[in-house]
Amino acid sequence: MKLQAAQKSVDDWIKEHGVRYFNELTNMAQLTEEVGEVARIIARRYGEQSEKESDKNKDLGEELADVLFVVLCLANQTGVDLQKAFDEKLDLKTKRDHDRHHNNKKLK
Repeated sequence: MKLQAAQKSVDDWIKEHGVRYFNELTNMAQLTEEVGEVARIIARRYGEQSEKESDKNKDLGEELADVLFVVLCLANQTGVDLQKAFDEKLDLKTKRDHDRHHNNKKLK
């Protein structure tokens, strides 16, 4: 699915099920909360912290999808064409970082 289609799917869902978008500040707080949930799973599952029993059934994919959903909401309500922005960012990173990463001894 292209990002434009994902943005439309979220917008359609909001209109059908969500009544309206939460305001931008509320969505920013919600995004921070969702990123924190991703960080908790990563820190405990892949980092040095031990994973609590209550965290072992947490689904990283589901939490990442929550982050993506809120990002798409923010893009929609602020008029950002995320596909265009992503494509431009990928192009910039490709031009800027190609040789840099190939020449990085830490990545060998």
